[in-house]
Formats: sequence, C-alpha cells, structure tokens
Amino acid sequence: MLGLKLATDPRWAALAETNIEEILTDHAWCEQKAATNAITIITLNSEHTDLVTDLLTLAQEELQHFEMVHEIIKKRGYKLGRERKDSYVNELFKFGITGGSRKQSLVNRLLFSAMIEARSCERFKLLSKKIKDPELSKFYHDLMISEAGHYTTFIGFARKYGEGIDVDKQWEDLLKFEGELIQNYGTSETIHG
Repeated sequence: MLGLKLATDPRWAALAETNIEEILTDHAWCEQKAATNAITIITLNSEHTDLVTDLLTLAQEELQHFEMVHEIIKKRGYKLGRERKDSYVNELFKFGITGGSRKQSLVNRLLFSAMIEARSCERFKLLSKKIKDPELSKFYHDLMISEAGHYTTFIGFARKYGEGIDVDKQWEDLLKFEGELIQNYGTSETIHG
C-alpha cells in the first residue's frame, strides 16, 4: 500500500531498542512536528473546508500521540529531551517543496506529508514486530494503523486538489528520491535516523 522503494533494515529496530529514552524523545518531537505541519497546511489553504476539517482532526491526533509518548517517558522515569533536528525530513522537504503555483505548493506539501507518514508507518510496524517490550510493541502497532490513515488522508487530498497536475508521477518521483535518501539512514536511535 505504501509503495516505499526500500524497506528499513530490521537491525534499525534492534538499535532503537538499545536506547529507548532517545527513541521516545525523538518520537515525541516527530509527533509535535506532524501536528504543526497539519496546522501549517490548514493556515495556507483555509478555503478548502474538507481539508481544514480533516487536518484539524489529524493535528489533534498527532498532539494526542505526542501526549501519549510523553506519558510513557514520564512513566518510565525518563525526561523529554530537547527537540532533535530531523535531517531525513529536512532533505525530503528540500526535494518535495519546490515552489510553483499555489495549487502546486499544496500538492507538494501534501505529498511530502504523505511520505513522512508512510515511512513512519513502516518504521512503527517494524518496531511493533521486533521490539521485545510488550507495552511498546502494542503502542507502535496501534500508531502504525494511525499513521497509515494519515498517509491516506494526505495522498487523497493531493489527488483531489491536484487537478491538472500529474500527482501520481510526482508521487513516484518522490518515492524514488526517498528510496535513495533512506539508504543514508537507519543507523541511529531516531524514528527516521
């Protein structure tokens, strides 16, 4: 369903498990950034009532996920560390957000968002299957399902509001780029690292 060109090496999950506090902190900030991204899309495209409605719900879910991760951090006696730079997302952003008309900018942002959700979904699935901690295994399984829904929301709106734009070709180009990009990641205890 996701169309990712390169699956995450399962060794990444083992690496993530060596530093649960770090992976949880990074994950918490990813959820905060996802909520902020949805609000940004709403702010720039408020004339699309259905998009505003659905992305408000999505932003609220992302904030709930942030809260859920923070609760796990507190419960385990960890501290929420400082926000981390996400080089993967920044490189993806540079490729996917390339200007053009207002409509093109919307499509670009929606496809960029869909890609992040797709990769997060894939990583959460891997964590849910490989991590030995039963609480985190279930948690990441549940979040995987949510991320798949977010992916579908973003890609659906890109197709809906991309009239006159070859959205499927842009998506394929982004998938190809991401498949090459992700080869540089998977070696740190971060969601996209």
